[in-house]
Parts: sequence; structure tokens; C-alpha cells
Amino acid sequence: MIKKLPDRLISDWPILLIAFFNVIIHMAVAGNFEYHRDELLYFSLGAHPAAGYATVPPLIGLTARVVQIVFGYSVYAVRLVPALFSGIMTFLSARIAKELGGSRYAMILSAVGMGISGFGLRTFCMFQPVFYDVFFWTLCLYVLLKYVNSSDDRYLLSFGIVAGMALLNKYLVGVMFAGLLVIIPFTRYRKIFASKWFWAGILCGFLIFLPNIIWQVRMGLPVINHMSELNRTQLVHVNRLVFFLEQFFMCSVSSVLAVAGIIYILVNRKAASYRFFGFLVLFVIVTLMLLRGKSYYTIGLYPFLFAAGAVSYEGQIRKAWTRWFFPLLLVVASLPFLPLGLPVMKSDGMVKYFNMLEKNYGIEMGRRFEDNSIHSLPQDYADMIGWGQLAEVADSAWKMIDDKKSAFIYCENYGQAGAVTVIGKKYGLPEAVCFSESFRYWFPHTFDPDIKSMVYINNREPGNDVKTFFRKVKRIGGITDPNAREYGTGVYLCLDPVDSFNRFWVLRTQDMIR
Repeated sequence: MIKKLPDRLISDWPILLIAFFNVIIHMAVAGNFEYHRDELLYFSLGAHPAAGYATVPPLIGLTARVVQIVFGYSVYAVRLVPALFSGIMTFLSARIAKELGGSRYAMILSAVGMGISGFGLRTFCMFQPVFYDVFFWTLCLYVLLKYVNSSDDRYLLSFGIVAGMALLNKYLVGVMFAGLLVIIPFTRYRKIFASKWFWAGILCGFLIFLPNIIWQVRMGLPVINHMSELNRTQLVHVNRLVFFLEQFFMCSVSSVLAVAGIIYILVNRKAASYRFFGFLVLFVIVTLMLLRGKSYYTIGLYPFLFAAGAVSYEGQIRKAWTRWFFPLLLVVASLPFLPLGLPVMKSDGMVKYFNMLEKNYGIEMGRRFEDNSIHSLPQDYADMIGWGQLAEVADSAWKMIDDKKSAFIYCENYGQAGAVTVIGKKYGLPEAVCFSESFRYWFPHTFDPDIKSMVYINNREPGNDVKTFFRKVKRIGGITDPNAREYGTGVYLCLDPVDSFNRFWVLRTQDMIR
């Protein structure tokens, strides 16, 4: 006899359907663009499992390792896990709406808001720590909400465990934890500091995060150098007013839920128990704005706000036809902006779309790169073009080398190195040597046998050191798509060294070794 489906599963079927559709749409467009520069980096990290990396904690690299073993290296394999998390996040946002007192309608509205938000579309179409970040921020808030509603101290233990996992993904979540430590002592929930479950949660979180702490100390705290470089090269360009305005842009049409959500949490008497969540949201946004953080650093807050906004609208919209017209209106209104979040067309079609926005509406939104320059495509999309061609040209150069045991491939940045290391697997290319990002931890200090040939990849011509050391330097090809961020990057074959390459290499790498 077939058992009756659980009532909870039956009541959640609309949410599950929305979650399933979210996963499908992300996988449907996964092949429209190539690997992203960062995806190539993180999948390269997967070949070197460790307790930490130059710019990120270990979770993304360990996940990449598992994906490589189970699914391989294809673009679809790379984007499967974030696509699955898009469905998980849709469901989790709906569950938060229920915890905030919403019924099925609020849960559906929250799920729709999560699914059509600009960041919800973009975040889960790429394999980056950001998709985990949104998940862990939201899960932390959900567990805390469960504690508020139940007064069950065991949720404090769960919060500590989730917090430890969150720190293994990105250190950014520490801003939220700092906000909680500042705000909670001024609320009636300050009693948690006397709970053994709270301190047990702190201990569990610390033990989970400890391997990365030890790694950071052993490696000389590379996180400090990373933050310094990030501030010097990228955050210096952040405009605080733009940061604030982009909070609405990231949410796109779902901003109507986010704004309603923060107002509901801060003002509505029914949400009095959850008031400190609203102050936490304000603390995080203001702190990151003052620190000139990137606008997307706040996106972990918005699934919670979508849920709160959905509960608010549920209390205001009474008529049945209006209730169901509203989420439909949100979906329809979001369709013209879909390319801003998802690569729904190939690169040529996306270029036409962004040209149309500028020509007809004067909108250059999304096409300003981190260095403040304007391009034909947003930086994320421009970073997803040309890598296949680069790996193919690198293979052509590699095939021209007779003695491959005395040869290697050098790349100037981690995107190029990732293309050779990941895409190059189908050609049988060796792992690239590079001083950028975590590749700096893996480069050989000497070569045995000594090097006679080198494939050199850079977005500029080889420097005088390379041209002087090798008697023969020939350009084989490069990236020719003008829409690619790496447009013009060349592949050079360097032959016939004038001296021992190892002596040259020691001088070249001594700063890196120190």
C-alpha cells in the first residue's frame, strides 16, 4: 500500500515547485557563457585541498574537489551546485516567512521574491563563495529566528555550528556576528550570554573554524595582505551613495518586498519580538557602506527581508484576486531585467541588450568594472569569455615543444592559469605555473630537468627579462573576442634559453619564496 504523503510536504508543494523551477532555469542558461575567471580559480583550488587559500577559506576549494570527483570539470558540472542552492534558498526564504508568522501565501510570495531578485539570479549561476555566503547568512538568521520563537537554547548550539561553517566560506559574515554582539546586550535576549548552550555553540564554531585559523597563522596571515590589496585596488573606487542605491538595483523588482520587510520589522507591533533583526540589518548596511565595501556584500540580509516583506503584504492584501495578481505582477515586471541577473542569451545577444539599454534609456548600469571603466558587458559576463580559446591556443603552443619534460606553462594571472589548469585537462596540458592568488603556493622552486622551453601567457607582450633570456620568442595566438575582459591576452612560445633557467628562476622567485 502506498503511504499517504506527509501533510507538511503537501502544504509545501507550491514552494517546492518554485524551488525546482529556479534550479532548472539556472541550469538551462549555464552553457550560454564559458567558465567565469573565478570559477577557474576555485576549481584549480579543488586540485589542492587545504585548510585555507590566499584569499578565501577552504570550503569552496573542498566543494570543488568533491564536484570534480563526482561530476567532472564541464561548465554544467561547475554550475550544478550553485544552481541547486538557488532552490534551497527559495525554500529557506519561504520557511523564514512562516517563522515570522506568515501563512502559505506569504511563503509563496517570499519564494517568488527570492527567485526573481537580481542577486538571486546572478549569485546562483556561478561557482563562487558568494552562493554559500548568502546561504549561511540566511541560515544563521533562520536558526536565530527559531530560537526567538521557541526559547529553546539548543538553537544557540546550532547557531554556533552554522557560524563556524559560514566562516569557513567567507570572513565577511563576521560583520553580522559583530552586529549581534553589539545589539543583543540591549535586548531581552541578552540572557543568552548566561546559557551553557550559547557557550557550547561558540566552542563548536571555534573548533570548526580552527583549522583555518591555524593555517592563516602558519602562512603569515595572508588575509591581511588580501584585504590591503583589495582596499587599494578595488574598494578605493567604491562610492558610498552608489553603494546605497545599488542595494535596490541588486534586489531589482524584489525591492518592494525588501523595503516593506525592513519597515515591517522596525515598525509593526506584531513584529516586536523580531525588532533587533531590523537593527542588525541597518548595522550591517551602514558598517559596510562606511568601510566602502562592495554593494553585494549585503546580499545575505535580503532573503530575510523578502520574507518579512511577504508577511507584511499578506496582512495588507485581502482580496483573493489581488493576492495572486501581486506575485504574478512581480514576475512579469522582472522579465525585462532578466539579462541583468542571468546570461539568458549568448554574448552577442547580451551585448545588443546592454547597447539597447544605453541607447534607449541612457542606462550603463552593470557595465562599470572594478577599476571604474565602462565596457560592452558587465564585468561578470566579460570574465566568462575567451578562456576556451586561450586553452586551445596554449595547447597549440605546447604541441610545438618536443621535449615536454623540460618545459612548462607560465601564466601572469589566476584566470589564465585556471584556464590552462581546468580547461586544459581535455588537451592533457600540465597545471600552469603562476604567482597570482593561491597558485603562488604551488610553483616549483627549481626544475628538474632544467627548462629549455616555456609557454608564456600574458595580457601584455613578454617583458625584457623573458625576451633577453630566450633567444626565440614567438606569439602563437591569443584571445580575439573584443567583449572579453582578457581581450588581447597572448600565448607566446619561448625557446632556446641563453643560460640555466633555474638560475634565472631563483632570481625571479626569491621575493615569492620569502
